[in-house]
Amino acid sequence: MITPTISTTRLADRASELKGSVIDASTALLASQTHDIVRFAMGAPNDELIPTEDFGRLLGAPTEGRFGYGASEGEDALIEQIIRHQAERGIQTTPDRIVVTTGGMQGLDISFKMIVDPGDTVIVECPTYTNGIGTALSYQANILEAPMDENGLVVEALPDLVAASGRTPKAIYTIPNFQNPSGTTLSRERRERLLELAEQWDAYIIDDDPYGLLRFEGEDIPGFLALSPGNPRVIQVRTFSKILAPGLRVGWMDLDPHLREIAVNAKPAMDTCTSVPMQTMIADYLAEGGLDGHLNRLRSIYRERKEAMVHALEERFGQNVTTTNPDGGFFLWVDLTGRYADVDAEDLFPLALRHGVAYIPGPAFTDSATQRHALRLCFATSSPERIREGVERLGTALDEYVETRAGVSS
Repeated sequence: MITPTISTTRLADRASELKGSVIDASTALLASQTHDIVRFAMGAPNDELIPTEDFGRLLGAPTEGRFGYGASEGEDALIEQIIRHQAERGIQTTPDRIVVTTGGMQGLDISFKMIVDPGDTVIVECPTYTNGIGTALSYQANILEAPMDENGLVVEALPDLVAASGRTPKAIYTIPNFQNPSGTTLSRERRERLLELAEQWDAYIIDDDPYGLLRFEGEDIPGFLALSPGNPRVIQVRTFSKILAPGLRVGWMDLDPHLREIAVNAKPAMDTCTSVPMQTMIADYLAEGGLDGHLNRLRSIYRERKEAMVHALEERFGQNVTTTNPDGGFFLWVDLTGRYADVDAEDLFPLALRHGVAYIPGPAFTDSATQRHALRLCFATSSPERIREGVERLGTALDEYVETRAGVSS
């Protein structure tokens, strides 16, 4: 009898670049815990912030063809509502630019699939969304990390970085509004300069914006296509996951009509079509006009929770941490300084989990495993009371880590 074996040498070269997501893996990890945990890890709205009653009612409404196959480019009703929804916010687009996707992640996958050949350089923010890096790597991209500051991607640094690398980029991946994980927003001046550099380098800008509608302070900054209407180098990736519910798995791309044809051709090999029941339900929800009130409620709640987290961190840690202070979105980025300057956020994580608080360590948001003394906290998921409790638990874990290390070294 022949015993079946498998040889990794028979796998595709890209198999070694298929990196698991630390963020997504935390879902299973947290589900396995039996003690109380304040969950600052996952970037998702709480169940009580999801319009479940409306969704249940709309899903139950009889609609012909609701449970059949749909067009790869998306249902006409949803595309119509996306265009209307964008126009109400001053963003003009047309049906020949829209592709409905199975979440924002499929939009990123299609974008990199269209653009990246093995060895092509992709500029990414450091830190940035780990699944964005992972998707680029799955197409064997060469990742070029670029620094961030309080105004987002440091675009002024890119020419020197590119010159030092010896290769111009094929794509620039950016999260311009309330960036994941930092919470920072790319300034208008840097957006304009990035458009100039993309033209100079013959590169695409992959504009991933899950959080732009969740601004609760300050003024909106024009997007890339508002600054450069119809620019064929800009690929917008959007999602309903952060503003409605992540489990819907519905998003969209807005891109040049020629690229849209390619994106539509790429989609059937992935899923044939995005869930028709979910598309229909979202289209009906948007048509009823429920989104504006829902967004206003989210903005008010998220502002309160962000302020609670900033204040709790200031009171508990003082000058021993520095944090971002975003005007919207889900996240704060915390740099450990002072008393905690030597704390490795990955090493700290098991201890923090035992003390009942979860976060995502900084290295998860890099290709280079840097940002070791930083971590991401999500304020969107927890009430102000739970946020204060979670920050206190984090402080207990940090103090124990430092005291234990001091005892070992002495």
